[in-house]
Order: sequence, then structure tokens, then C-alpha cells
Amino acid sequence: MADQPLVRCERISKHFGEGETRVDALRDVSLDVFPRQLVALLGPSGSGKTTLLNIIGCILDASSGSMAFDGETVLSEGRWLKTNLRQLRLHNIGFIFQFHNLIPFLDATDNVALVLQLSGEEAGAARARAVELLDYLEVGHRRNAMPANLSGGEAQRVAIARALANRPRIILADEPTAALDSKRAGIVMDLLRKVAIEQDAAVIVVTHDEKIFDRFDRKFVLRDGRLETGDADPAKLDASAGVATVGGGAGGL
Repeated sequence: MADQPLVRCERISKHFGEGETRVDALRDVSLDVFPRQLVALLGPSGSGKTTLLNIIGCILDASSGSMAFDGETVLSEGRWLKTNLRQLRLHNIGFIFQFHNLIPFLDATDNVALVLQLSGEEAGAARARAVELLDYLEVGHRRNAMPANLSGGEAQRVAIARALANRPRIILADEPTAALDSKRAGIVMDLLRKVAIEQDAAVIVVTHDEKIFDRFDRKFVLRDGRLETGDADPAKLDASAGVATVGGGAGGL
């Protein structure tokens, strides 16, 4: 494992509102994620998992704190240092959203290929890469289908293919296997592992899906906006809260 984290968050905080209506979504969260690691963020709804994911993904402002990608500071004292966050996201970050967010007027192949074309890749090569990923995720037979005609599981697999199309080094996933059966969830996790190794990438996943808990190198818990120190043990899950207690030292590949 590399000595330098690919993602470093230092004392990230996020609040919404002010005064009596203020809600502290994140409180001084610090987290290092290294290349080739698969990291799970666990915790009950409203604990700040998706908020943290969106800040790491440069689509939500932090109230305070700093963040660096591969040693380069992109956020300092709550202020973005990059003027073109769109390009930063496009070339470095792959998103797998909980609710797919597919473009409704593009078929499955074009939803995936569009990311590559925005990066300057020729249309034919972009579509070939899209088909390759769709086939791997066992949804290639639906490559010409429009999003409205895809099942929930099919749409999720197309969204995963789109996130991986541009070979990002940081992959952020919000419940990527929630709509998938055990077999296809395993395929997705195998693909994320392969990408992490081959692209020297970091993968951060928000999940409640117990069938994939053993696929992660590190597991952390967010409670009330605070990231608990150490690695979570899924065997100690509190079923009523959907979270895990924390114990042991940091793990990883």
C-alpha cells in the first residue's frame, strides 16, 4: 500500500442553517483512504454518510476543514482551491448514486459513453468501452434500452458502468448493491476490487448491505456526524440502528 493517501480529509465539518435551526451534519471528520483500498461507511440514516461522500466528490461545500487528493490540496479551511471543480470531478472521480440519475433521453450505452466523450474520447471508442462495461455487469443485452424501460437493478448496473467508464482513481458509491441480488452484488464488488487494483484507485462505499460487508478492507461508522476511530466490526452490528461498534486498529491491503 502506498504511504500517501489518495484521499485525505482533515477535520471536515458541515452544518445547515443557523441559530436554532442549525443542523450539524458532520463534525470534525478526518479520514485517510489509500490506493487499492475498498472502504465502507456505515451508520444509520441521517448520520452524515452521504454528506461526507458528496463533499469528497466535490459536489457539496464543507463548512470547514481541508481535503487533499493524492497529496494535492483541493479544499482548505472550507474553501475550494480549484476553480474548475467540474473538470476535477470528470477526470478523477466516479460516482455511483443511490438513485441512478441516468439521463432519460439517452439509451444505456450512451449514458455510459457520454462521460468519455465529455473527456474528449472519440464516439466510437467511447461506445465500445461502454458496451464492454455493460457486458461485464451482465446488462449488455439492454444496451439499447432507455432508462424508463430498465428495471431498478438494470438501471443501477448501468449507473455503475457509467461511474467506471473514465477509469477514475476515486470511486464514490452510495448504496451501489441495494437493488441487486447476491450474485450481481458480488459481480459489482469484484469489479470495484479489480478497478482499485488495476487503476491504483480508492473506493469509498456507503452501504447497509450485509451481504457485501466482508468485501471491504476498512469499515468506519458515522454517528451523529462524527466518524468513530478504528475499523468497524460488522459482526457487532446493532440491528435496530443499522450501525456497527468500532474496535481494533486500521486495516487495509
